[in-house]
Amino acid sequence: MTAPRFDELIHAPTRLAIVALLAASQWAEFKFVRDSVGLSDSALSKQLTTLEEAGYVEIRKGFVGKRPRTSAALTPAGRAAFAQHVAALEEIVARAGATILPHG
Repeated sequence: MTAPRFDELIHAPTRLAIVALLAASQWAEFKFVRDSVGLSDSALSKQLTTLEEAGYVEIRKGFVGKRPRTSAALTPAGRAAFAQHVAALEEIVARAGATILPHG
């Protein structure tokens, strides 16, 4: 694995929640992500577009019968960025923990 790297784009709370949810699945339907993260359609659409433009998310649009369906998935670059971001957060937390633990 590459070195931990804090990612400002992923770190925004809403995008972090979306990326974490997508990291746990192959593909997730728009409605599932919307309901899980608690966003409006337009807010989720904006966040997914931001992540897609960064190359972190792939959007797939299709139909199930006559109903449109939108799904999202992390790209390999998105998965790598998320893993590096989580590792960077773990380092930050570990350093903080080390300074507040009593020496014994």
